Amino acid sequence: MRAQRMAQSPLPARTFAAMTFADIAQMIAALAVTLGFFGLGVWALRKYGPEFTRKLSAARGDRRLAVIETLILDQKSRLVLVRVDGAERLILIGQGQAVEHETRKASS
Repeated sequence: MRAQRMAQSPLPARTFAAMTFADIAQMIAALAVTLGFFGLGVWALRKYGPEFTRKLSAARGDRRLAVIETLILDQKSRLVLVRVDGAERLILIGQGQAVEHETRKASS
């Protein structure tokens, strides 16, 4: 019965050929080339990425708001020094709130 079903099957019987040394070498070479391109992209981003982002931010012009420095106090709170329209503001962020502690004129 099974032999009859197999003979009537429209799909060809599968045959698997053994992989040759050339096939394995080709796969290893393709993997090496792929990893090489990936490594080259990572290197280029690390080397030229900061310059590129600096150029993009310079193209946007002067901004009114800038985060000057951030200090993490604990897991839920941090101090942030922000420059807004020429004045520096010290803000405590945490516990679901933001509290301004000090405002002074920014030094250039």
